[in-house]
This record gives sequence, C-alpha cells and structure tokens, in this order.
Amino acid sequence: MHTQVPEGLDRREAELYVKLDPKRLPRHIAIIMDGNGRWARKRHMPRVAGHRAGVAAVRSTVETAARIGVPALTLYAFSVENWKLRPRSETEFLMGLLRRYLKKELPTLQRSNVRLEYIGRKQELPQDVQERMGWARDATAENSGMRLTLALNYGARSELVDAVNDIVRVAISNGGLEHLRVDEHLIQQHLYTRHLPDPDLLIRTSGEMRLSNFLLWQAAYAEIYVTPTLWPEFRGRHLLEAILEYQKRERRYGGLLEPDGSSAH
Repeated sequence: MHTQVPEGLDRREAELYVKLDPKRLPRHIAIIMDGNGRWARKRHMPRVAGHRAGVAAVRSTVETAARIGVPALTLYAFSVENWKLRPRSETEFLMGLLRRYLKKELPTLQRSNVRLEYIGRKQELPQDVQERMGWARDATAENSGMRLTLALNYGARSELVDAVNDIVRVAISNGGLEHLRVDEHLIQQHLYTRHLPDPDLLIRTSGEMRLSNFLLWQAAYAEIYVTPTLWPEFRGRHLLEAILEYQKRERRYGGLLEPDGSSAH
C-alpha cells in the first residue's frame, strides 16, 4: 500500500516517513532540548552561540511535526533552575533570543497552522517578554493544526506546588476544605497541561539519561527516547527516527500484553 508523503519533507525525511504508520503517531511529543552549551564548547564558541544555533533545530522540528500531523509538541525551553542558576548575562541573552524567535518565526507558525501556547511561571519573566509571548499566542489562536507548547520558567515540582495551591484556593472559595477530596483526576485538572493529553513520547537530546524536572506527573507512562545528537544538530529526520523507534515498542501501561498485541491493565 502506497503511503502518501506530506508536502515539504526533504528526501531523508520522506524515506523515514514511509516506514511509519501514520495512524499510530504519538498524540503528544515532549522534547528536552539539551546540548547547546556542549555544541558551542566543541567549537570553542561561547555558550550563547549554542543557544542561537538551537533555533534552527526548533524550526526544523516544529515544521516536520506539523507536516506529518503530530497533534501536540511541547519543548522544554527554559527551566526554573535555569532562571536561578545560570549567569544573568546568559538568561538575559535567552530572553532576548525568545523575543526575537517569537517575532521572526511567527510567519512560519502561521504557514504551518500551528497554535502557540506556554506552560510555566510566565508571570516571573520580564514584562516585555510576557507581552511578546501574549502577542504571538494571540496571533496563532485561531490556527487549527498542531499545538506547540513552550515550557518557559518551567519546573515539574513547581507545577505540582502550583496545582496543590490552586486546588486549596478553589476549595476555600467554594465553602472550605472539609469536603475536599483529592484524587488523580483533580490534580490533573489543575496542572499547566490540563488541556493536553499526557505525552506518549519524550525525547531527550545530548545523551543525558535524566528527566531534569520536566513533566514528571505527565510522563508517568511516556516512552523515553534518548539520542546522543546535540540539540543544535537535531532536525526533522531525527524526530522521525524517534517516532519510528516509538512505534516498535509495546506499550503496556503497567499491564500485561495480550496475544493480539493489545495491553491488558
């Protein structure tokens, strides 16, 4: 059976795409974009050069994901720890890079029918950055294609703290804590990602084997794919290679695999 290759894929991407089952694409892919500093260091360049080079990786990955019909893509762009522990000169550069990215890439997002959203403690970012973020989000709000979420000043533990505080606040405003019953569904409804499905596939670049405080609740049953490729070198073909690997795996969600290949919980 001939597979229809989406428009815009290059030759290598097309070769990989025809090996995929388009009906079994991950509903949500999350990526820990790691290796910018190492990429720059290997080239005897400042760290900020790696961050700048990483923008091309974002563009290629977003465009390819949108072209093949991935419903949701979340990129770990800037963590709470980055904000606290990185030199101020680097964080200021990253904020400037984000402002420029949102302005420069908006036409590409529009052309790809991508809807832009954010998760994290956005209110702690500089005011001019927040304004540019709101402008780009509003400009893409009517798009009906892939939902691109940038995790900015994000930490999974901070997200859980914020969710608990939000649950308590809502309970107090609705008559007090006496009748509050907390379960997984309630917590899920107060997470930053409450409008997204949990990630099916979590990709980490640069070969590091850790989650780095990213989507700890949501990634409970995500398939994890680690590639040694440094983020500035990551492209659409690498995304397709990760999806191919994902489609080879048996997802059991803690259950046993039935003879027909389905999962029994």
